[in-house]
Amino acid sequence: METHGPLGTLWVSFGLIAFYIALIWINTLLGILLTPLFIMPGTWLQDKFMARKKQRESEEAP
Repeated sequence: METHGPLGTLWVSFGLIAFYIALIWINTLLGILLTPLFIMPGTWLQDKFMARKKQRESEEAP
């Protein structure tokens, strides 16, 4: 069995810490940047459907 000692263990732990910090950062950044790309068209569609519904209700009312 090969051993790398305490310095190797510290080196690997720092590498894993950096990896997980980068992973959290990129996931947060993607969430912040991609969320508006889905929410904005969704609100546009909602506004279009609501306008169509109001138009139908105004046509049906005597």
